[in-house]
Amino acid sequence: MGVSLGIALFIIIGLMAFWCLTFVLGFAVPYWITIGMVEMLRPKRLTEEESEA
Repeated sequence: MGVSLGIALFIIIGLMAFWCLTFVLGFAVPYWITIGMVEMLRPKRLTEEESEA
């Protein structure tokens, strides 16, 4: 009983970590990189006018 419960917990925790990493590497990191690139490519003149207004 104890060994099979430990194996089941190990598999469950491993699958949860796998899906969390899949989400982070598949969605969060590309989203973060895309937003960073958009901010870098945006003309600075427009951002300065927005901050003054």
